[in-house]
Amino acid sequence: MVKSLPADSPSIDSQTSFSPVSSSPVSSSQPPVSMAGLWNMSFGFLGIQFGWGLQMANGSAIFESLGANPHQLPLLWLAAPMSGLLIQPVVGYWSDRTCTPLGRRRPFFLVGALLSSVALVFLPNASNLWIAAGLLWLLDASANVSMTPFRSFVADLVPAQQQTQGFIVQSLLCGLGAVLASAMPWVIAHLSVLTTTPETDSLIAMGGVPLSIKLSFYLGAAVFLGTVIWTVITTPEPADSEPLPVSDEGMVRQIWDAIATMPPIMRHLAWVQCFSWLGIFCMFLYFPPAIAHHIFGAIPGTPLYAKSIEWSGLCLAVDNLVCCVAALGIYVVVARLGERYTHSLSLLCGAAGLVSIGWIHQPGLLLLPMVGVGIAIASMHSLPYALLARSVPAGQNCLYMGIFNCFIVLPEIVAALGLGWVMDYVGCDRISIVVLGGFSMAIAALLAQGIPDQTAPGEQCPTSTRTA
Repeated sequence: MVKSLPADSPSIDSQTSFSPVSSSPVSSSQPPVSMAGLWNMSFGFLGIQFGWGLQMANGSAIFESLGANPHQLPLLWLAAPMSGLLIQPVVGYWSDRTCTPLGRRRPFFLVGALLSSVALVFLPNASNLWIAAGLLWLLDASANVSMTPFRSFVADLVPAQQQTQGFIVQSLLCGLGAVLASAMPWVIAHLSVLTTTPETDSLIAMGGVPLSIKLSFYLGAAVFLGTVIWTVITTPEPADSEPLPVSDEGMVRQIWDAIATMPPIMRHLAWVQCFSWLGIFCMFLYFPPAIAHHIFGAIPGTPLYAKSIEWSGLCLAVDNLVCCVAALGIYVVVARLGERYTHSLSLLCGAAGLVSIGWIHQPGLLLLPMVGVGIAIASMHSLPYALLARSVPAGQNCLYMGIFNCFIVLPEIVAALGLGWVMDYVGCDRISIVVLGGFSMAIAALLAQGIPDQTAPGEQCPTSTRTA
């Protein structure tokens, strides 16, 4: 059961409160981390989600503005998840074994943020389709470099009995970053200084990327880098945590052994993650163009199309605003129902939201299903990681977090390879793909009911028989 923190909880700024994570799990008797400390250590997640939110909400529209047809869209997204499938376990492996003046995790935060910011600046200015696809790959790969160690930061620095709360704070910041990212093009477009400029009208008429989206990406680059720097400055890593040694068996063998010896909870959660995120990717890949074509009746290169994309971004902003609020509500529900049942119920809310989109014909009504989707995303960003953190071997949490994140990447690859085929040979349109995502999320909700019982909070599974 998650317990609230006392008002006088000590701050994370005191390095003496940490335990060496390489030799033992974070002790359940360790003093709790203050809310300010939880906020600071995860603040970079706001920037990561800002960047990803811009990518997800506007990537397909940018591709269409450069001449992509609907069947090409999933393939253009393929390079990014393929790289993530390789990058995340590798980053996890080396982060557990890194020793620098900044610690084990923070160097990866910075490198990923710098590269992601570069990609955000250049992506909306891509001169052709394949350059845009390459920049999307750079953005996704670099964000993965930052994200994987961020998940481990909570497991490293927060007492076991408080880790669910730590991951819920991450979910709250994810939602806030996504709200800002999704709404930003709409907000910028409705500033009076931009709505009447000849440059904006001529750009839309030529089928180019609207100025509102370009400015949003520039702002996203600054937010991504700035929030990560804030976490690096405000949250020191414990001075007494030693990295794992590099094994003579090699990185690939160590990663393979970790996959082969995954704890039972992680194996089951992997299936839940796959079906959950397949539903989300069905929405992200096709929601903006689906709204433009099927509800607004717009085509690329017209002012109506630009307005429809802005409206779909506003819908996603509502979705993520609900995610922020739901993150706080989940904290209360978990205390009563536990992580397993809370996660299953949240996924059912998301499934209902996505399926209902197929029967909506008025733009304003699209805001209603976003409530259910926001609840599901809030849970997906927090509860699986809270369950995982208490079940993986001590000192290897970043490696296992990296492997676990691959079960987000795998459904993205399935969506990229399979959705175009489904549209071609089954005859589905864009809205039907979004509805299909709802059914996938319903399957995830059923699977979540079977998550095995785990050890009591604060206990972790023993280290694997193959030592690092």
